[in-house]
Amino acid sequence: MMVRIKLQKGRPIQKKDGKNRQVASAIGALLIPAAFMAYVMGAWRLASDLGMAGEFAVTGLFSHWQVWIALAAALHIASTSLNRYGNGGSLKGPRLLTFRRPVEESKVEVPKKVRLRV
Repeated sequence: MMVRIKLQKGRPIQKKDGKNRQVASAIGALLIPAAFMAYVMGAWRLASDLGMAGEFAVTGLFSHWQVWIALAAALHIASTSLNRYGNGGSLKGPRLLTFRRPVEESKVEVPKKVRLRV
């Protein structure tokens, strides 16, 4: 005995850029409070080291203010990039953090000398 199940046809698969813009925007929005919390934890640890705040409650790797500030900066950059992508832009990081590939000599075009009439 064979049973055939007929399903309705769904939407065709779209082959275009930016299919997950809503997801990127949502994750970017959720990273903003996380970055703020990491900035606050870094400021608390720094103030604790300077004697201006109470004792810091966290021990181990995350007991250093440098780790918290670096984590906060990374979360801030990620949230900004994801929000930019979610709002219709491109998914790019800051130029400071991008690496340049060396240009091969064979691909470099040398301009020809141009004579100017005087």
